Amino acid sequence: MTSETKAGLSGNQKRKMKSAARFFAVQALYQMEHSDQTYDQVRVQFLDHRFGEIFDGYEMLEGDVPLFSSLLEEAVNNQALIDQMTDRALVAKWPLGRIDSTLRALFRAAGAELTQMDTPPKVVIVEFVQIAQAFFPEGKEGRFVNGVLDHMAREAKPEAF
Repeated sequence: MTSETKAGLSGNQKRKMKSAARFFAVQALYQMEHSDQTYDQVRVQFLDHRFGEIFDGYEMLEGDVPLFSSLLEEAVNNQALIDQMTDRALVAKWPLGRIDSTLRALFRAAGAELTQMDTPPKVVIVEFVQIAQAFFPEGKEGRFVNGVLDHMAREAKPEAF
């Protein structure tokens, strides 16, 4: 999608594209952890085969490509910082290594947005809690993610609180 086309979108359409980009970023980070694929390989695969494509009979949303790319790049480049921040938000008996790999990917994407971008922390928390609920519709992960991200956001951007 060109910047001219994107400029003509409504605020709601732009918000949906950003939400899709965050969702795809979590999936891409998960894929990177479970495969031997690099950032560049996964990024290209998602841009070519996920954004706006038909997948198993479902039309995938068109995502915000710059946000998706930034989330992936910042999560990879700042993974140690983000993982340390996540560890501080978790209870001592549950270090990041014991957390489900989907949640690890989610915390890394959210951490990238909290530490490297200007998005308001409350927006990041709401968006990634919704993603957690999409991945775990029957569980308590949404509340867990909310608590961890609130702690991370207060550390990353205390002035916002």
